[in-house]
Amino acid sequence: MSEDVSQEWARSHADGADHEARTRLNSGPGAGLPPLAPGGPGGFASTPAEKKAAAGAIETELEPDTKKAVDHADGATSTARKGFDGWDTAAGLTKVADTWDQQVKTLMGRLAGEKTALRGASGLFVGNDTGLRDRFLSQSKLNHL
Repeated sequence: MSEDVSQEWARSHADGADHEARTRLNSGPGAGLPPLAPGGPGGFASTPAEKKAAAGAIETELEPDTKKAVDHADGATSTARKGFDGWDTAAGLTKVADTWDQQVKTLMGRLAGEKTALRGASGLFVGNDTGLRDRFLSQSKLNHL
């Protein structure tokens, strides 16, 4: 059996001396794509219009719908607490409601923060890009040729 393995190895590497190990830097994902340029294919996951739409969806859908769900849950929990008045279950429901209210407060704050961040992100990217372009143009020695 060892003779079979050595023969197979010899056959597979018969022309091995002619091969070199090489590293190909242009063989990864995205190889051959043009460099990023204004208006060209970018690596951002969304456009300024999509960010604006997402912020609008948070404001017109998620925040109001979350508020409605909270109001409904608070009403149902309050009714249940009254029904269990004098029982340990009422105290448990109070504790659950307090925890729920804190979590809702955190969620609403997070939604507001995400909405603000989405609305500000586009302006920051444009401002940063414009600032970098202006710095490159002002520092280039080729500008006055």
